Amino acid sequence: MNLTIDLSGLEALLYLPPAQALWRIFFWYFGWLPIAIVILIGIIDVWLHHRYHLWGAKQKFMMLAIDIPRNNAQSPRAVENLFTYFAGAHGSISWWDKWYRGIYQLAFGLEIVSIDGFIQFLIHTPVNFRNLVETAIYSQYPDAEIYEVEDYTATAPNKFPDEEYDIWGAEFIQTANPVLPIRTYPEFEHKMGEPEVQWKDPMASLMDLMSSLQKGEQLWYQIVLVPIDTSWAKKKDIFISKILKEKIPGTKANTFVDQIIEWIGDVSEQIYSIWGDIEDKKKSDDPLKMMNLKPGQKKLVEGAELKSAKLGFDVTIRGLYLARKEVMNKPKAVSGFVGFIKQFNTNDLNGLKPDMKVTATSTQYFRAKQRLIYRKNQIMRGYKYRSEILGRKPWVLNVEELATLWHFPIDAVVKAPLIQRASGRKVEPPMALPFDQGAKKMSAAREPIFDESYEVYDPDFAKATSGKPAQEETKSVSSKPKFMEEEDVVVETEPIPETIIPAEPVAVRGAPPPNLPFAD
Repeated sequence: MNLTIDLSGLEALLYLPPAQALWRIFFWYFGWLPIAIVILIGIIDVWLHHRYHLWGAKQKFMMLAIDIPRNNAQSPRAVENLFTYFAGAHGSISWWDKWYRGIYQLAFGLEIVSIDGFIQFLIHTPVNFRNLVETAIYSQYPDAEIYEVEDYTATAPNKFPDEEYDIWGAEFIQTANPVLPIRTYPEFEHKMGEPEVQWKDPMASLMDLMSSLQKGEQLWYQIVLVPIDTSWAKKKDIFISKILKEKIPGTKANTFVDQIIEWIGDVSEQIYSIWGDIEDKKKSDDPLKMMNLKPGQKKLVEGAELKSAKLGFDVTIRGLYLARKEVMNKPKAVSGFVGFIKQFNTNDLNGLKPDMKVTATSTQYFRAKQRLIYRKNQIMRGYKYRSEILGRKPWVLNVEELATLWHFPIDAVVKAPLIQRASGRKVEPPMALPFDQGAKKMSAAREPIFDESYEVYDPDFAKATSGKPAQEETKSVSSKPKFMEEEDVVVETEPIPETIIPAEPVAVRGAPPPNLPFAD
């Protein structure tokens, strides 16, 4: 059997003019290849997202509200331990699980919401991780109260422009290389003054801003948290090697030219060694080490090492201000929230800034109005879905940075009155406690009990209860109704003097907004 190879086509190509030959080679023979690659990548991407959607639609999520303990004195280090516990949700996903079953790592949502001035801390979690979240919180805050609530975003408009509401929103991104840390909570501490003023809680500004919102205003703050493995820390080695002018670890010569250059360098070293000057050359050409680095370079190296030493998460940070058009005050809310975020910035390491190029609801020039509407709908959609896909690609923060950005405020520093707090420490009564035989049992069918949350001055009530000047008396009112559990409770029957019972509780800002997440 004879095999014949026809080279007539190649010969014809060689006789063509150079320009025509190049055109035929790169565009006629191989021009389809880049297009085919792009189409293939698109098909793979569509398939993967289709599988993700099918699997994700079966997952169940829930919203947990956390009432922080009264007189909380825990530093953000307790929240850092809490996030470290969250890392237990990370699981390895096989190739088959990812590409066929569509399994991906489920995320948590750390949120703080202010609705009409009432503030609530929340965690959005997959249902199967509820026990993990509650255990993590109770391990650090035994007196906290955790209960399931409805999603407060359900009452917000799904599409803009809207007749009643308008929004401002943005994701926040890092200002420098992700291996560098932002300013963290140890840098907000100092040793001067009384113990209660040695810690300057960065949450104080956010709590004050949220407490100042009026009826019809809402401010939402969200951190989407995706547990990951420790491979992200390896990027630190590449970053440091560039500063120290060392060979990047784990890399090899990529091209034939690189290999030739490396071979020439080895030969030159052998020649210098024959001449006896190799030691001087090594000393003069030795890369910069830590002792010879500039102060700023040393800080970069140390910062990258410190950040990579702790567990990290992929994060997406969003801020959203929603308000009725007649009461909307963007200069106060937006500037205040951006100012809160910028507390964590440093000029020599890293910081956070609004993503004005892609996600922020601010546009200029070409098709500005249409692009603004698209961004408003996109940021609302991403927030409601707690999505790490919509918007910017997630980036890494370690547990110390996360605890700085989201933690329960310390009562000695933060005085915002409308933060939802736990009613108090719950303990069982002693077995030998005597009860009054004349006491009566009352079925507590969700009868409201108003706890003393803060004090409001009422001169008429003060005058009626004592003969002292009015300015010396106050009465206690509630920021939020607490509901009794459906079980029998023994109540003392001793009469209360009529003069000290007000006609009805005094409201400070009116009843809590209907979509503030309260327990059923």
